[in-house]
Order: sequence, then C-alpha cells, then structure tokens
Amino acid sequence: MRLRHLFAAATLFTLVGCAGLTSREALEGQGNADTWKAHKTQIATLDGWQIDGKVGIRAPKDSGSGTLFWLQRQDYYDIRLSGPLGRGAARLTGREGAVTLEVAGQGRFQAESPEALLEEQLGWRLPVSHLLWWVRGLPAPDSRSRLTLDSNSHLAQLQQDGWQVEYSNYSEQNGYWLPEKLKLRGQDLDVTLVIKAWQPRQLGL
Repeated sequence: MRLRHLFAAATLFTLVGCAGLTSREALEGQGNADTWKAHKTQIATLDGWQIDGKVGIRAPKDSGSGTLFWLQRQDYYDIRLSGPLGRGAARLTGREGAVTLEVAGQGRFQAESPEALLEEQLGWRLPVSHLLWWVRGLPAPDSRSRLTLDSNSHLAQLQQDGWQVEYSNYSEQNGYWLPEKLKLRGQDLDVTLVIKAWQPRQLGL
C-alpha cells in the first residue's frame, strides 16, 4: 500500500512539474496546462487596474447590492462600495500592514489587515488579500488551491482556503483576458461581483 501511495505521489509530481505549475496547485478541467501557465504568467504582470461594477452580498443577517469601484496601484488599493446592505458608502484603502476603512455615518477605522477591519466593522469574513488575485482570475500564491479550467484554459472554478470561486465570463481588455463575473462562496457569506469595465495596467517595478 505504501508503494502504491509513493507511486501515485511521484506521478502527480511529474505531471505538475511538466505543466510548469506550482506544487500548491491541483489542476483539472478542459483546458491545457501549458496554455494556462502562459495565461497566468501574463495576467500576473498586471499590478494596476481600475474596475467599475456591481457587488451583491448575502450573509445570515444581511443581504443587498451596491456599486463597486476598485483602484489598484501595485500594493496600494482603494476599494469603494456604495449602497450595499443599506449601510451607505464604505471605502477600504491601504496596503499590507496599514489599512483604513471609512463607513458613512460610522467613522474611520484602522487595522493591519483588511480582513480584520471588515469582520470587526461590517461582520463580513471576506478574504480581501486573496481577492487581489481572484479578481484577475488567478489563485492566490501563498496557499494550496484546486483549479478547474474551462475550454479556453482560463479559470472556471477555484477552491482555496475554504472558499469556492466560480467564473462565468471573460472579456479581452487591452490584450488581457479578464473575468467579468465572479461568484464567491464561503462560510456564512456569498459574494457576486459583476465587472462592467476593466482598465488593466502594467505599472512595472
């Protein structure tokens, strides 16, 4: 039995290595591993963007929808939500280690991580740090993930850190194929992002 397990592990390692994937990714679906690798490498170079769209949130005690504006400049982000859950406008800004949340009528709050701020102030356990990758159609690189590719070798489904993300549509923006609709399902929280306009940029080092 042990030999069988070792053989299976060696076979998996060989397949992953040949595909050029990281050991943290388990790949399945219709797509081609080499095409996925090339797509992932290209999209990962995007370190700046502006997104306009809509967001819908379902939680045990809250549900609603609103508009989304997301400005990303390398490690700095400015994410604005207006109208979700009847809470009015919310704005999340900052970078790793220094994050600020402003909520209309409630005040200004600070913490070291966006996850801590959103859970403390809004009650949402939302992996914002992972969203920086997921919104581009990529798995976050710092934890294990299971990927399902569509026929175009783009992400169709992603499972990572207790979350499932479904991608239902992509569009080409300035030579980059980027998601237009994401559905995130986690424990006690479902989020739908519909991106109306992408403005991707490669800002460089």
